[in-house]
Amino acid sequence: MHAETELRRLLTIMAALRDPETGCPWDRAQNFATIAPYTIEEAYEVADAIAREDMPGLADELGDLLFQVVYHARLAEEAGHFAFADVARTISDKMIRRHPHVFANAPAEAGLWEREKAAERAARGVEGTLASVPEALPALARAHKLSARAARVGFDWPDAEAVLAKLDEETAELRAELANADPARLEDEVGDMLFVLANLARKLGLDPEAALHRANRKFTRRFAAVETTLAAAGATPQEAGLAAMEAAWAAAKVAERGGGESGR
Repeated sequence: MHAETELRRLLTIMAALRDPETGCPWDRAQNFATIAPYTIEEAYEVADAIAREDMPGLADELGDLLFQVVYHARLAEEAGHFAFADVARTISDKMIRRHPHVFANAPAEAGLWEREKAAERAARGVEGTLASVPEALPALARAHKLSARAARVGFDWPDAEAVLAKLDEETAELRAELANADPARLEDEVGDMLFVLANLARKLGLDPEAALHRANRKFTRRFAAVETTLAAAGATPQEAGLAAMEAAWAAAKVAERGGGESGR
């Protein structure tokens, strides 16, 4: 099996799906905006397969994501903007340009990658340290990227302890707003806390989006265990009440850890 052969086959399939006379009606009706949400979804499904260490699933999800790239390239080709070959050439040229120590026998140079990216942004007319951070990123991931970009020019906390101190400050500000219960102010303060938490993850070398995905999976897994425990006793969560759910939660947590702490 040759990659070039399979890629040509995929491009041919995409062209057939978009054929104005014999193609699929659904595929013919799509445009960049309607396909974009599927592209984002497929990227998350790739990340999920990686997190589950599902290699057969990863191969399938990477294929779905590649199809999204092919889809957008086909739409652009039909509109006369660019084709798939331009996409491949652009990324290849970019990687060679950013890695002269690999492809041009040049010495490795600290900061070259960022300087190249800055030059590319300038060539596109993108000005400002934060200007090219995509608005469409998930909010937590964008917070991480915004703060990382600002940190490159020296606007940053010195260490994680300083970020924790800022988190304490933001927590106090949120507490102060609880009595008034103004939704706009509460949203503002919670947003500040989330932004600081994204910075804390960055200072600790963690991806906040991945950390939250893992926490979501953990919560889902443990709550399912709570429901199973209650069902074995003949009760639903609503019937059992909070105290019983808390006890089942603690038991699920202890079972996962093989004993030890039982708090949330």
